[in-house]
Amino acid sequence: MRRLPSLAAGFALAAAFVLALAGAAHAQDKGDLENMLYLETAHGRVTIKLRPDLAPNHVARVKELVRQKFYDGTPFHRVIDGFMAQGGDPTGTGTGGSGKKIKAEFSKEPFKRGTIGAARSQNPDSADSQFFICFARAQWLDGQYTVWGEVTDGMDVVDKIAKGEPPAKPDKIVSLRVAADADKK
Repeated sequence: MRRLPSLAAGFALAAAFVLALAGAAHAQDKGDLENMLYLETAHGRVTIKLRPDLAPNHVARVKELVRQKFYDGTPFHRVIDGFMAQGGDPTGTGTGGSGKKIKAEFSKEPFKRGTIGAARSQNPDSADSQFFICFARAQWLDGQYTVWGEVTDGMDVVDKIAKGEPPAKPDKIVSLRVAADADKK
């Protein structure tokens, strides 16, 4: 008979442990939404995982611009088949930005299909609002450009972005939102 209370206590402890883990996982999922973006195009949605572990200043600035709706309506002004799609310039010329430069945050993270990097001029500390999404491995960019994100879903959408420098009819970012804010009006 003494075993029954011990067994019940063991089950209760195990159940409490499982519930605690589930709660932590839910909290982790909610936290991840703060470091995830939803990029909407006419072709569909692209889900982007931000990488504050690699580029905390770039991620903070991108989220700031996203929350200001800076990127909404901006074109993909430079799209090179087999290389990358570049956007984030409100003028659509490749020369515009938000007016706030960000110092380089280079890492050993490789540029591969789905990697998102900060576009810049020859000056390593000239990145601003422009970014690019790689269509394929681009090893010549490794350690030379800042990686701040990666596409986790929707590369098929990125592949459909109109090609050209600039494209004849450039695709635009319909909206770009931090996932944690996506349901807020």
